[in-house]
Amino acid sequence: MYIELVDETEQVSEEIIEQTEKLLKFAADYIKLAESKEMAVTFVDNSRSQEINLKYREKDAPTDVISLEYKPDEEEFFFDEDMEIPEELMAELDPFIGELFISIDKAVEQAKEYGHSLKREYGWLVVHGFLHINGYDHYTPEEEAEMFGLQEEILTAYGLKR
Repeated sequence: MYIELVDETEQVSEEIIEQTEKLLKFAADYIKLAESKEMAVTFVDNSRSQEINLKYREKDAPTDVISLEYKPDEEEFFFDEDMEIPEELMAELDPFIGELFISIDKAVEQAKEYGHSLKREYGWLVVHGFLHINGYDHYTPEEEAEMFGLQEEILTAYGLKR
């Protein structure tokens, strides 16, 4: 999986950036995501997080991670309108799955609040956002149990335990 990593803040350590890339590749393998997939991760401050949250979610407040799932538009590929296009084919034609925006300010704040390391908090945010852009959600108790269970499995298997 190709991952574009950008640190708009110029404050994220090389260790966290490396962990992010390795953890995302690990998570992709864990859920058996095709190797051809691509995504982006941008580290931002609270101010930028708030701008993005307002633009895409209509919430005027900073948040820890914003996940923008990308779904290819069949019309982009000029298929005959009567043609049924298998999901696998669409996935191969357009490998970009989405992007994450992670607030470094919120990560620091939440690591302190939850009493765990900054590495663990960044890992939690990365996997949480990654699962969102791969179709997982937590709107219902059943969805929450599935997503948070898988998230904890991935983090534990990777070695980022509580």
